[in-house]
Amino acid sequence: MKDYEHIVIWLDYFNKTLPRSKGRKLEKEKCIFDPSLKELSDAAQSAGFEITETDDKVRFPRRPFVRSGYIVLPKGSSKTKILNKISEKLVLKRSKQSK
Repeated sequence: MKDYEHIVIWLDYFNKTLPRSKGRKLEKEKCIFDPSLKELSDAAQSAGFEITETDDKVRFPRRPFVRSGYIVLPKGSSKTKILNKISEKLVLKRSKQSK
């Protein structure tokens, strides 16, 4: 049964190597190469969200041949705003690591 109180955020939303037709939700400037579930959960927590559930053994529906992962957040605002906040933290963290 569908849960209207939470939002599912997939790793593939932030994968810079994927085209939008395969699941990327944001512009390439707001995405990173091959994000990990730990990076995603750290970015969500630093953006101020409380993670209620994670799973790394699932497959994104548009790419059923590749394992992916997701986190579940309580619904607070629109999904686009949540994705933008998380992507800011992801890109910032990844740019600090590369320096």
